[in-house]
Amino acid sequence: MSFFVNKVVDAQGISYSLTSAGYGALVGLIVALLLLACYLAGEKKSISTKQLVFSAAAMALGMITSFLKIFEAPMGGSVTLFSMLFICCIGYWYGLRVGLMTSIAYGLLQLITDPYIISLPQMAMDYLFAFGALGLSGLFCNQKNGLIKGYLAGVLGRYFFAFLSGLIFFASYAEGSGMSAPVYSLAYNGSYLGCEAALTLVVLAVPAVSKGFSQVKRMAVE
Repeated sequence: MSFFVNKVVDAQGISYSLTSAGYGALVGLIVALLLLACYLAGEKKSISTKQLVFSAAAMALGMITSFLKIFEAPMGGSVTLFSMLFICCIGYWYGLRVGLMTSIAYGLLQLITDPYIISLPQMAMDYLFAFGALGLSGLFCNQKNGLIKGYLAGVLGRYFFAFLSGLIFFASYAEGSGMSAPVYSLAYNGSYLGCEAALTLVVLAVPAVSKGFSQVKRMAVE
C-alpha cells in the first residue's frame, strides 16, 4: 500500500495521502470505467463516442459545481451548486449500468481532488459507494418524471452510504453532541444532502428547466 499512499500522523490521528503512483492509478481507473460504461451502453462506435462525450461533459460540470459551495459542513460534506444533479443525469440518459460505472468514476475523481483516507474500507464507502450510488438514477431512465425520481434515488443512495460511513468510521464525532452515533450521522449527513436535494428539486420543478433537461436527453440518446 505504501507505493500508492503515504501515512500521515497529525492531531486528528492517522490518515493517508496519495502518492504520484496512487494518483496515476486512479486516473487509469477513471478512464477504464468510462470506456467500460460506453461499451456496456452500446455496440456501435458512433453511439459509444457520443456517450463518452456526454458522460465526460456531465462529470466535468459535476466537478466544477462541486467546488461552488453554498455551505460547507465543518467535518466534511457541503451544499454545492447542483453537482449531484449532473452526475445523476448520466444514469437518466443511459440507464443503470452506465450510471453506476460513471458515478464510480466520478467518486474516484473526487478522491483525486479532495482525498481523505483513514482506511481502505472508509475510502471505498465514502468515494466508491457513496458517489457511485448516484448512478441509481438509471433505474428510472425510461419512466415519466425519470430525472426527478432518479435524482431522489441517487441522493438517497448516497445518503445511505454517507450515514454508514459516519456510523462506522466517525462515530466519535457524536461525543458531546447529545445524540447517539446513528442519530448524529443521520442528522449531520442529512443536513447538507437534504438541503442540496431540496434546492435542486425546486429548480427542476420550473417548467423551462424541466423542458431543457428533456431536450438534452434527446440529444444525448439520439
